[in-house]
Amino acid sequence: MNFVKSDTFKKYFVPGIVFQSVVIAGGYGTGRELVEFFLNFGTLGGLLAMVFISTVIWSLVCAATFEFARVFKAYDYRSFFTKLLGKAWWLYEVCYFVLLLIVLAVIASTAGSILNEIFGLNYYVGVVGMMVGVGLLVFNGSEAIEKFLSYWSFLLYAVYIAFLVVCFTKYGDGIMSSVFQGNMKSGWALGGFKYAFYNLGIIPAVLFSTRHIETRKEAIGSGIMAGIIGIVPGILLYLAMIGLYPEILTVAVPTNHILGVLGSPFFQITFQVVLFGTLIETGTGFIFAVTERINSVYKEKGETMPTKLTTTLTIALLIVGAVIAQFGLIGLIAKGYGTITWGFFVFYVVPVCTIGVWKIKQQDNALENRKVG
Repeated sequence: MNFVKSDTFKKYFVPGIVFQSVVIAGGYGTGRELVEFFLNFGTLGGLLAMVFISTVIWSLVCAATFEFARVFKAYDYRSFFTKLLGKAWWLYEVCYFVLLLIVLAVIASTAGSILNEIFGLNYYVGVVGMMVGVGLLVFNGSEAIEKFLSYWSFLLYAVYIAFLVVCFTKYGDGIMSSVFQGNMKSGWALGGFKYAFYNLGIIPAVLFSTRHIETRKEAIGSGIMAGIIGIVPGILLYLAMIGLYPEILTVAVPTNHILGVLGSPFFQITFQVVLFGTLIETGTGFIFAVTERINSVYKEKGETMPTKLTTTLTIALLIVGAVIAQFGLIGLIAKGYGTITWGFFVFYVVPVCTIGVWKIKQQDNALENRKVG
């Protein structure tokens, strides 16, 4: 896979792969989110919402974000929001840290449960394994993270495609019927908007992967690809789910239900192992964004961020996430997640699509005036 190292791949595909990697554990891991935001509005309604609402919004916001980051050379969220919001940049960080705690708690709990259910290992083996995986990637920096996320994403896509193929062999008629004779319920478009906004807050966390982008064409193209790359695994899983509609609507963990229907122990283990890897991807993306934010402060002072600080911060955040999961505080914190989603919308989505675009235009005008002068 030498093309993974090519400039074209790094510019057009890596940001989308990183975005998809950070989204997937929370967005597609159990399949429950797809039921809540899409399938509840009918099999066809949900599919239209995914393709024409969520994907379009992700692509547009990613494109605007990547171009703003390129123009102002802002490759961490602190630098980005300082340029975008000025002294109010910290409003985004407050929302981000609440989301960070929720995500780390969820992936710690999920990691422990996966290895316990598959191999009968102690719950904490999974938690520690996830922590070690995240720690190693964060310590090795952006290049190592981009490579791991790229290769794991290829594996992920292969498994999800194989998953759908096997589902077709079991109940393909049900899937085709749900697509071509599916139903639509009112509110499907709103579901697509909600899901898009539900995940938009993490886009600034992937800015480190946009350093390879050099032109506006590359930034916009990469942003469009990010929306597509991010949604495809969800579409593959969604198609597998609609073949079991409507009974799957009431299932707590749809992916486990589908794996049970397939009756393949090998595939069940493979799917869960790949899912475990996505937990490491998500945790890495969230934590590395924080270390890059702190590193930007050291760079402004002409200093280098101490390795010990990176290590201490990474371990501390992972432990906090594990503790929250252990004491059952996820639900308590998650109650405020709806408010946090609106926070991302107000402090990030609206500003980057308005103030951000205006500032990019102002920068263009300034460059033109310099050339004329």
